[in-house]
Amino acid sequence: MPALSSPTPALETLHAQVWRASSLGSSASPCVSSGFAALDTELPGGGWPTRALTEIISPQHAALEWRLLAPALVGLCEPIKKRPLLLINPPLTPHLPGLQACGLPPQALIWIAADTPQQQLWATEQAIKSNAAAAVLAWLPQARPEQIRRLQACAQGADAPIFLFRPWLAQQQSSAAPLRMILTPGAAWSLDVRVLKRRGPAFEGWLSLPSVPTELAPVLTSRMLALDDPAAPLIQEPAYALARPASATATEQH
Repeated sequence: MPALSSPTPALETLHAQVWRASSLGSSASPCVSSGFAALDTELPGGGWPTRALTEIISPQHAALEWRLLAPALVGLCEPIKKRPLLLINPPLTPHLPGLQACGLPPQALIWIAADTPQQQLWATEQAIKSNAAAAVLAWLPQARPEQIRRLQACAQGADAPIFLFRPWLAQQQSSAAPLRMILTPGAAWSLDVRVLKRRGPAFEGWLSLPSVPTELAPVLTSRMLALDDPAAPLIQEPAYALARPASATATEQH
């Protein structure tokens, strides 16, 4: 009886690409570590995907997403890479001193002000297609499922993470984004994350991610952390005037 030959390299590659629904999927494109080991364990490929959308649903945007994404964005915005971080339609003016304290250099941020939902979608699509950003962060409260499907098609050609921030009710809608999650404030300055959709088995429960702001860590005592109540109403800070739309800055420079 002839000996069995070993699988060819092509066959081994095919086997590696086969995904079983009972196991966490891998990623055919590079992933960026989230900076949270517990979260990376639950993400296909071990981090934030490139060439795909990541949809983050939260009841209070403009604060929590920075604490979640900053660890990954810091590495993406290294000066040696010379690629900007594009912010499209943030609900509040970016607080530059706070972002700088997180390790994000102001010169790496480009804020794109888009007034209407159509402009917001167009700017996001063009930012994705340009493939020139370290990451794209877009706040799209009124995007429809078919519009997100179009953005996902564009994202397949991008080699940077693409994050869409959506309102609380969006969790009831269908979405073409391969990765969807809910983000809420947790106790003791933590972040509570639940993965709604991923390539793999359904995620059960919540992840609690430690996320004390760096500048507050030295002054927060254990008692102060214990008093932190995620159910308490959040006092909305006034819109900061420490950054301007990219269009206004560009006009002044000419």
